[in-house]
Amino acid sequence: MILQTFLQSFLKHIEEMRSRIIKSVGAFILAFCLSYGFIGKLIPHIIAPAGHLIFTAPTEAFSAYMTIGAIMALLIASPYIVYQIWAFIGSALKPSEKKFVIIFAPLSLLFFLTGAAFAFFVAVPRAYKFMMSFSSDYFVPMVTIKNYLGFVAHMVVAFGVAFELPLILAFLAKIGIASPEYLRQMRRHAILIILIAAAILAPPDVISMLVLAVPLMILYEVGIVFVKFFYRGPKT
Repeated sequence: MILQTFLQSFLKHIEEMRSRIIKSVGAFILAFCLSYGFIGKLIPHIIAPAGHLIFTAPTEAFSAYMTIGAIMALLIASPYIVYQIWAFIGSALKPSEKKFVIIFAPLSLLFFLTGAAFAFFVAVPRAYKFMMSFSSDYFVPMVTIKNYLGFVAHMVVAFGVAFELPLILAFLAKIGIASPEYLRQMRRHAILIILIAAAILAPPDVISMLVLAVPLMILYEVGIVFVKFFYRGPKT
């Protein structure tokens, strides 16, 4: 009987997750269709740090349009996608904890967009300029539009996700899971996890990994400050 109840609850959550994923994908596709006509106007601004780019395959320019459209669609649809994520998380929380979703859902969107903006306006230009500084008469850069946009897309999404870290820690504190003391004790482990996460999220080179890892470490410390305000402590 207990197993049957567990299976029913598990299947119910799986079905809800499936439904919310389908809705999120639908919102992404709709946003992509709406933004497609503006891609050409955005290209000069997106490739500004690189100047002129080349492409070496007939389909590469088309793929570039698709990549830019996907980034735009993700940003446009992010409010709805974030809502779906938090609605799914809220279904697994206690009634007393669900009220926190109202606070953290809009904040998570704000943090994601802040991270994406930081990547596009700060991290990408500086990281690209630094990597191009190694060019010389013997190393002539011929960056393709595919490689450059892949780099930008990786950085925008990675920083958007990374900037959620303080909020995630604050949310765990609010429901009584994480404490400032515990996070300080786990700092060394957190640094290792951050380096692994940066290696996965960032483009496959050491410079990009460090460009993401350093802000993540700073955000972890910011998260500890957040936790001081949100941690409820154990009930006596």
